Amino acid sequence: MFVRFCSAAILASSLVAGSAQAQMPGQFQTQQTSFRSLFKMPDPRGEFVRLCAPHMVGRWAHPESVCSCLHDYAAATVEDADLREALLRGISETGVPTIETAWVPPSKQSEIGPTFTKIAKPTLQCMFEPATSN
Repeated sequence: MFVRFCSAAILASSLVAGSAQAQMPGQFQTQQTSFRSLFKMPDPRGEFVRLCAPHMVGRWAHPESVCSCLHDYAAATVEDADLREALLRGISETGVPTIETAWVPPSKQSEIGPTFTKIAKPTLQCMFEPATSN
């Protein structure tokens, strides 16, 4: 939450500074480019794999592949944003599909069980039937 607030504040100040320098378009373009390169947000998928992989080391020969596969199936299979976010959080923090009830709104907690049922087969495929490269 704090990071989002700071990002919004930086973006707003950059936009205000950019509009004040609108008379010098070349200078504004240079500032805008350097601002974007300094504050690139991390790729959510890459960040997930970075957090997940250490939990998979020792369990699987290719931990990054397992984590990547789990991310892709969770993102594609779980339609609800709150449940998907909770599931991805659980995997990235523990290395196994986990959803804590505190991570989802009370109105959606009854959907945790069906969500696990929905992802059970893809999860097992990620872990035990890795894709073969041709």
